[in-house]
Amino acid sequence: MKNILRIFAVVVLLTALTVPSVQAGNDERRGTAGASELLINPWARSTGWGGVNISNVRGLDAMFGNVAGLAFVNNIEVAYSNTILYGGKSGLSSGATVNTFGLGIRLFEAGVVGVYVMSMGFGDIDITKYDSPELGTNGTFSPSYMNINVAYAHSFTRSIHGGAVLKVVTESTDNVSGSGFGIDAGIQYVTGENDELKFGISLRNWGPSMSFDGTGLSLQMVGTGGNDFTVETRKAEMELPTCLNIGLSYDFYFDKWDQKLTVAGSFTSNAFLRDNYTLGFEYSLLKKFQLRAGYIFQPGLWDNDAATANNGICAGASVDIPLNKEETTGITIDYSYRSASPLKGTHTIGASFRF
Repeated sequence: MKNILRIFAVVVLLTALTVPSVQAGNDERRGTAGASELLINPWARSTGWGGVNISNVRGLDAMFGNVAGLAFVNNIEVAYSNTILYGGKSGLSSGATVNTFGLGIRLFEAGVVGVYVMSMGFGDIDITKYDSPELGTNGTFSPSYMNINVAYAHSFTRSIHGGAVLKVVTESTDNVSGSGFGIDAGIQYVTGENDELKFGISLRNWGPSMSFDGTGLSLQMVGTGGNDFTVETRKAEMELPTCLNIGLSYDFYFDKWDQKLTVAGSFTSNAFLRDNYTLGFEYSLLKKFQLRAGYIFQPGLWDNDAATANNGICAGASVDIPLNKEETTGITIDYSYRSASPLKGTHTIGASFRF
């Protein structure tokens, strides 16, 4: 049975990654969705191998990729991560950063509730006007993006876990703001003698359209008779960047030094972007040290025609520091790097505390 599961895992994984799609995503609708920050993974542990762990993500990281993995929080888990997006101030003049805080609590034997807040800032940006376009003459403004996520995950059986996320997203400048809400849902299936074979599927960012409003959409003008009047720009609605994720993983266990090698693959179907194919692996030693790496492929990537920046190679590492004999309390430090050609790479560092 064990050999059959291994063969099945390898065949399905290779098939999912090598069969070309008839149409890569929805390229005609590229750039028409709103709230694209919802596609930015803020967690260091999962971004270290490209978010390929749709089937085996665990803990607070799961609230982004596949909320079903939140069901594996043992008691209470708290996490924080900081992302320097595309090189920060050295890569973008605005110095874009992402700060994320998460909390997960097991309410009862089979259910876990979680919440995480992701805040994205761009620093101070110079205001320019059509009649005074010079930098530094009109002051500055600071855009801000934030999304608040409330999740619940449930273990239906030892092998089947599922969950859902309700999210609220807000975007604002000094004179324009917009808000909306969406829903994520996911499920994971675990099987094998040692739970080595895992399958996961998640739907993310499904919800109604959002739009902007504010004084920034109006313009003061002077008529031919010298009277002032206000012209208001029509606002357009934007759909959320919905995507469907499918993932598969297999764990190879080695008795010496409690080693484990996980190979994973995933496919992401984007409603407003090209599809992504990801392959990655994670190596664990003594259940305390992990190294991981991945590769995100998107049609057009090798021809310098990718639709998004964070493609190609990614890598990361984690160190787990237990604080009691039973190892039920501990701290985990995570780091990840994502290439972002032609921009500078994205760095994420995070820490989580379980007790």
